Amino acid sequence: MPSDQVLYQAAALCLTYPDEDFHARLPLVREAAPQLREFTDHAAVTPPRELAAHYVEVFDVGNRHGLHLSRWRDPDARGRGTPLERCTEAYRAYGLEFSGEELPDYLPAVLEFTARTGDTQLLTEYRDSVRRLRTRLTEDGTPYASVLDAVCATLPAVGTDGPR
Repeated sequence: MPSDQVLYQAAALCLTYPDEDFHARLPLVREAAPQLREFTDHAAVTPPRELAAHYVEVFDVGNRHGLHLSRWRDPDARGRGTPLERCTEAYRAYGLEFSGEELPDYLPAVLEFTARTGDTQLLTEYRDSVRRLRTRLTEDGTPYASVLDAVCATLPAVGTDGPR
């Protein structure tokens, strides 16, 4: 079984837009993180255009499944400044600058940060947001739910130090 860091990096890749690079990396992700095989097997047999359309439907249309974690805590943009600053500070503590097109609480970025640094504090801080997103993805029957299932299996329950 691969380390959680490998899983987090692989999950980050699975949650990005499925462009040509995504499809090129898919066999490596499948091999590196067997916990994600349900999703990677689905992605491998789904025509690229169909997978891309599904991604847009799930993550871009109406923000029902938003990948910005602080929105799950406070949907009002005015209340998100402090959590976003907290994410930025966490990146800077490791000498990393967040320069992506997305905000620093973007789940694939948080997963990649956790994979690169081994520091699970930021991801653990947002575990309730990740679990709420997983629940919504599961309710809506999207294969992306299995990616969140694998991530959630590594997160400690509230008030504990170990996985739930």
